[in-house]
Amino acid sequence: MDPLGAPSQFVDVDSLPGWTDAYEAKQLDCHRSPVEKAQVDVRSPFPYRKDINEKIILWKGDVALLNCTAIVNTSNESLTDKNPVSESIFMHAGPDLKDELQKLKGCRTGEAKLTKGFNLAARFIIHTVGPKYKSRYRTAAESSLYSCYRNVLQLAKEQAMCSVGFCVINSLKRCYPLEDATHIALRTVRRFLEVHGETLEKVVFAVSELEEATYQKLLPLYFPRSLEEEIQSLPYLPADIGNAEGEPVVPERQIRITEKPGVPDDASDEEGLEADLSFIGSHAFARMEGDVDKQRRLILQGQLSEAALQKQHQRNYNRWLCQARAEDLSDIASLKALYQTGVDNCGRTVMVVVGRNIPVTLIDMEKALLYFIHVMDHIAVKEYVLVYFHTLTNDYNQLDSNFLKKLYDVVDAKYKRNLKALYFVHPTFRSKVSAWFFTTFTVSGLKDKIHYVESLQQLFTAIPPEQIDLPPFVLEYDARENGPYYSSYPPSPDL
Repeated sequence: MDPLGAPSQFVDVDSLPGWTDAYEAKQLDCHRSPVEKAQVDVRSPFPYRKDINEKIILWKGDVALLNCTAIVNTSNESLTDKNPVSESIFMHAGPDLKDELQKLKGCRTGEAKLTKGFNLAARFIIHTVGPKYKSRYRTAAESSLYSCYRNVLQLAKEQAMCSVGFCVINSLKRCYPLEDATHIALRTVRRFLEVHGETLEKVVFAVSELEEATYQKLLPLYFPRSLEEEIQSLPYLPADIGNAEGEPVVPERQIRITEKPGVPDDASDEEGLEADLSFIGSHAFARMEGDVDKQRRLILQGQLSEAALQKQHQRNYNRWLCQARAEDLSDIASLKALYQTGVDNCGRTVMVVVGRNIPVTLIDMEKALLYFIHVMDHIAVKEYVLVYFHTLTNDYNQLDSNFLKKLYDVVDAKYKRNLKALYFVHPTFRSKVSAWFFTTFTVSGLKDKIHYVESLQQLFTAIPPEQIDLPPFVLEYDARENGPYYSSYPPSPDL
């Protein structure tokens, strides 16, 4: 109550219903069909987490009225923007806020700066500047908006804040599509809470009536309130779900670490490759990538053509190849996880990958990538097919999607162009869903080339049995599951 006895206009976040409070989750019961039961094992990249959901509040109201540790103000780079959110915050905070903002000397797009809350119920105000949106520079806008949310959360963590009230940072006058911006906002908060959830008790999304419906629609994708809602939301996730922190993924952007930053890295021919390896950082991934951020700036400025970009990618690949030829990869070769066999019915080279022979947790996966390049470089110059045996693999043999994405991005264009089919032998329901998810949201160009093969007899319709060396355990498994099929065919003694 205020001194006159009238109700306070400020709203305590602890009095607001949480994201899960009004939701009556349907219990998983024994009446569900077998297919539905199986689907419970198919997890979203944003799985159901009750502990995270309890921190989320969606509230239709003015962020300036929230009684929490800090509220967020969206402004321009001079922190003088006149939008409904800012004007309300200034009105309720009082004149001292303007005086303090002048001391900050502005704020760059994507940054976050802190002031006191003055007459607000909130103790602090975190000011941030959202990007102006133009479809031509969509990637830059996405990265900047992500930075807004991430920097606000990081500042809240550093200041040991208990609760943060977010306005919708992308203001209408900056033309950012609401739904696109909401995806970035929700997934960034979700990823932050997954890692730093113990530092924040409440995160409030304060929205207007216009924005509420979009948030209601998209919140279940990133904060599902039950296993059932998680499964139902999975097909509606966008293609780009960001990286482990929610940041939009730019395919050609890689981290590069150099030991001698002053040395130029734009050698124009292969003679400079060995010299490049002498000054680029010792980490294998660091050695292989050029300054892609610089390339991206040049592209935006119209100074780097597509041909030049392809040339740079080729140079990066040659660095990988050079390293692969110089490295001792005998330990990876001894696994017999990748080898060349015969040809398929069309005369194309057949390469075999044995999933069970890849002890992911025990080997250096960077060396595995180098070995793949070492073996495949001369194979990929002409048409080829891959046969992947998923037979009897377990969690210790599952290749991480980030590794597969890295491999797909690093290899030369000839690998993708000349790969005509990928036969996925003995898939499980879960592996099919994982493959679908990976090829839908990560490397869509591979999706149409995958063929799921339930039995060896089915595989032999595309590749004659005498043209493929099969590991004995694959033969035994297939005979047990599908019955005998080609008794005169002997297994390879080497596998």
